[in-house]
Amino acid sequence: MKILVTYAVQEEFTELKFPGLIDGEEVHIGYLRTGIGKVKSAYYLTEAILQGRPDLVINLGTAGTIHRKVGDVLVCRRFIDRDMLAAAALGVEYEIDFSALLEARGYCKTWTEEGVCNTGDTFLTELGDVKGDVVDMEAFAQAFVCRAKEIPFISVKYVTDVLGQNSVKHWEDKLADARLGLDHFFNVLKKGV
Repeated sequence: MKILVTYAVQEEFTELKFPGLIDGEEVHIGYLRTGIGKVKSAYYLTEAILQGRPDLVINLGTAGTIHRKVGDVLVCRRFIDRDMLAAAALGVEYEIDFSALLEARGYCKTWTEEGVCNTGDTFLTELGDVKGDVVDMEAFAQAFVCRAKEIPFISVKYVTDVLGQNSVKHWEDKLADARLGLDHFFNVLKKGV
């Protein structure tokens, strides 16, 4: 089994420590730093998929929130593109759900703490009418690429900041905590991919 782990910036990097075998299958884990934003993220992920054809893509990273609290870790299978939400009335797609494909392949069944990730090309700093539980700048683009390539995708987000509460400063201050929180999440899992 080949797993590709994506992350936007080096400060979010977390090494996954799954055992060498999962369900009798040897696991190979690769890592990809995509950079910040939907375009870079989609481009670099597409290139990596074409070269390595993973069985599963796991996006790790930080996120802001309105409804959750700093330190929460959420597992996202549903993704919203907030930049396209305004054009929904024109029939533009703005939501992707990977729940069925992950279930069909038997991946990440035991991963709880579900949330919806809202992606856009801006770092949100103010409260507004935001759909979802967490906000980021890459996950929807990666979900879009993975769906086009029929590769299961899931995102695990550590909440670093609450929108409207000095978000940029809190994000910068919480990056080290995010790495520890994500590391703890995956150490607890170690089985059940």
